Amino acid sequence: MHILRAVILYSVCRSSIFSKEASTSAHRSVHKAFCALTSYKAIVFRQVLVLPIRGNHTLKGLLQRTENVLDLTIQPITIWFPKFKIVLGLEVFMRIHLSRPDITEREIEAVVAVLRTPDLSLGPKVGEFERAFAAYIGRNRAVAVNSGTSGLHLCMLALEIGQDDEVVTTPFTFIATVNSVLMAGAKPVFIDIDPDNLNMDPARIESVINPKTKAIMPVEIFGNPAGFDLINQIAERHKLTVVEDSCEALGSALNGKAVGTFGTMSVFGFYPNKQVTTGEGGMILTDDDRLADVCESLRNQGRGKGGGWLAHEQLGYNFRLSDINCALGIVQLARINQIRAKRKQVAKWYQEMLADDDRLFVPIEPKGCDISWFVFVVRLAEDFTAAQRDRVLKEMMAAGIQVSNYFPPVHLQPFMVKQFGYSEGDFPIAESVSKRTIALPFYNNLTKDQIATVCKTLRQVLDGI
Repeated sequence: MHILRAVILYSVCRSSIFSKEASTSAHRSVHKAFCALTSYKAIVFRQVLVLPIRGNHTLKGLLQRTENVLDLTIQPITIWFPKFKIVLGLEVFMRIHLSRPDITEREIEAVVAVLRTPDLSLGPKVGEFERAFAAYIGRNRAVAVNSGTSGLHLCMLALEIGQDDEVVTTPFTFIATVNSVLMAGAKPVFIDIDPDNLNMDPARIESVINPKTKAIMPVEIFGNPAGFDLINQIAERHKLTVVEDSCEALGSALNGKAVGTFGTMSVFGFYPNKQVTTGEGGMILTDDDRLADVCESLRNQGRGKGGGWLAHEQLGYNFRLSDINCALGIVQLARINQIRAKRKQVAKWYQEMLADDDRLFVPIEPKGCDISWFVFVVRLAEDFTAAQRDRVLKEMMAAGIQVSNYFPPVHLQPFMVKQFGYSEGDFPIAESVSKRTIALPFYNNLTKDQIATVCKTLRQVLDGI
């Protein structure tokens, strides 16, 4: 015999998020989803739902599954007593995601077309994608790989950077930048960042150059190429190789020079939150045929160009990118101008709506920079603490708006502290910035109304701190 438990729920849709019609629709959708998930009929009267729950069903589980079905955020309104709680109702919020890929029917058709052939990997789409990408960036060669991380790793190996070598880079980046250096056996050497553009500060580079220094690996953080001309000048003066981590900056340029052309080698990434996505994937760019040939061999288990499938000239990896991924990338790359324009518009709306709030540093394009926006990261003013920033993140998420803290300093990641002994205060600008960053929802098809909701909610949350 099953025990039935009845939960009476009153769903409330916030008027600041939903119109009256949308509120009614969302309310009905919540009721419908609950009924479908429990296999029981619910009794509905206006906005009151009497829901029987049977067996192993719990309210928490039902809420989570309903959120996933409807792509909404649902918060229970409860009253706590010493030994139990009463659920009075639900607050239903529109869910605004941190990122979303922009996939059209053209991409779907291109992928399906490959699936109808026997060439799912090592087929013609790989070369087609590589040639198109090299032409777009303006380099002689492109080598497709399964991630930006793999691409950076292969650059280190192709340049024979390894044990006892040092690579100058930034502590304010995604972990993959530094991992690629460590995976090659070399040591990352950090310098602090520019407080305005958040890239590595060129004025600090020469202070850490020594006989062990073999390369500089700068990152166009969030798509911003500011300072890369100065980094190149320093590298040339000291005869150092520049490996350009361009994974966040496809389509950006500095004084008319395309990102991806500053380094001897450069790498782009195609994760779903990037300007162009292949699901997972990356691309190495270079004008040096020898380096490109080495990377092609390394990505394919060390095979040579003329050897057979079971002939391996050197230690290699399976870092290949499939024809399925490349078919997706070809169509995405063909749309790059449209994609860049959409992202510029989203960034412009944010700038217009947040520019007058002196509690925030709102990113802008520095002089000479044409930014292809990867994400839109605002910073709280310097008198805010990390705890207050974290509270903003938590309250924004509770309101159905996905946000994040781009980026925690790499040198303070637990394994970096353990291996190298870094501590707070080593790179104070990066640390200070990191404590106050808020990555707001950002993707091609984000609407002006959604951005207005994000900005309004952010202001309301800041008002309460």
